[in-house]
Amino acid sequence: MVDAIYTRQSVDKADSISIESQMEFCKYETRGGEFTCYSDRGFSGKNTDRPDFQRMMSDIKAGQIKRVIVYKLDRISRSILDFASMMEEFGKYGVEFVSCTEKFDTSTPMGRAMLNICIVFAQLERETIQMRVTDAYISRSKHGFFMGGKVPYGFKLEPYSIGGKKTSHYVVVPEEAEIIKLIYQMYAQPQTSLGDLMRYLANEGILTRRGKNWNRTQIGEMLKNPAYLMADLDVYEFYKSQGTNIINDPSEFIGTNGCYLYNSQDAKAHKKQSLEGQTLVIAPHEGFVPSRDWIAARKKCLNNRCFSTSTKAKNSWLVGKAKCGKCGHSLFVKYNDCSSIRYFRCGNYLNNRGCEGISCVRTHELEDFVFKAMEQRLKEFEVLSSAEENRENPKLNELRVQEQQVNAEIDTLMDKVLQADGPLMEYINKRVAELDAKKQELLKSIRELSVVDQPTDVANIKGYLSKWDELTLEDRRNVVNLLIMMVKVTEDSIEIVWKV
Repeated sequence: MVDAIYTRQSVDKADSISIESQMEFCKYETRGGEFTCYSDRGFSGKNTDRPDFQRMMSDIKAGQIKRVIVYKLDRISRSILDFASMMEEFGKYGVEFVSCTEKFDTSTPMGRAMLNICIVFAQLERETIQMRVTDAYISRSKHGFFMGGKVPYGFKLEPYSIGGKKTSHYVVVPEEAEIIKLIYQMYAQPQTSLGDLMRYLANEGILTRRGKNWNRTQIGEMLKNPAYLMADLDVYEFYKSQGTNIINDPSEFIGTNGCYLYNSQDAKAHKKQSLEGQTLVIAPHEGFVPSRDWIAARKKCLNNRCFSTSTKAKNSWLVGKAKCGKCGHSLFVKYNDCSSIRYFRCGNYLNNRGCEGISCVRTHELEDFVFKAMEQRLKEFEVLSSAEENRENPKLNELRVQEQQVNAEIDTLMDKVLQADGPLMEYINKRVAELDAKKQELLKSIRELSVVDQPTDVANIKGYLSKWDELTLEDRRNVVNLLIMMVKVTEDSIEIVWKV
């Protein structure tokens, strides 16, 4: 049996002790006896998933090791649980433990207690380092620093500095940018799908940087990336409505720069690709996709997640939108075998009689009602001027910035309500009342200068309605998806929840 010298170094930097130096310290403890070296370079001490550590433990279990020597306790472990398990294994095979810089006598209760106390502080140090790294990442990201990752199609990376600190930023690749702008313009049309874009790019011979054909996932990620957009107040309001944390003031959304979007730490939110809780920052590079096209495409991506393309939809373009007004479940089309008439029925009723359901709602009658409602809804926009022209009104933009700033101050004050005492609460109430009055004045001025903003291309949709009978079922569903959130149906009433 021989001594085992274990060394570890996670990062090779000037203020860390090298593996070679650790080895020299440990050799002194062997007093010239035989020893075997185990070294893990580039591995953290937060767990035991280290190749030479595992090899050493295997040799211990084989009865080849009588003593383990380390330069310092945290070289072998920085986890309380791992260290406790390791010491139990050492005791089981009669292996002694020696730390060169921390003299422990593991044969006494006090020595073992002191050893455990030291490992507690070793774990605390590791967690503190992790927190500092996380804080530094968050701080740098909020200031628009490039935080690594794959450079998106349409950009290249060049050196840059922010506040005298070196970083990198995106620079537009003109020929790739033109392709991306075309993709956004095409996808903003209700009849265009990801598959259509994929086939178009393949037919035109437009390949990825790796010389391969585009797939749906790659195109979908491109359409969600805020790095391309020209961030203006519409973008600010879109992300605000989605529950995104926005670092920059509304006045900084001037329609020139792109954005960085950082994922939430919430794994479930990330899995759902939700924008809620994520962080948006104005980036130092220039964007090139107009906000109107970008928002239209992004909303379409969001809606597609909730808009099933199941084969059940083959019976009506309202499947997926029509909901039971009693329980909220989706309505499905059922046939009457005797009369061959189609009816909408509540899915909750059909599945387990969980709802009393609705009856006698004929599919064609509901479709006719909704179609006429869509025509009437779009007539409201005939007398309105173009929303694009209004965006060029500097006075209107100024008022919208002021409105968002007032909203932000109100939100900040409301966050302080729970901790407020009497005098502070009185001040909050007074200030909120003042801000609300100011907001109402701003909204009145905005209404006088602006029109209702159109979240989709009304002219194009009206064109689709005029040739409704010629459209495929899928095209009809795409048009409805742009206009309608849901249709709540009972035997006595129909309520349409609009998106416009």
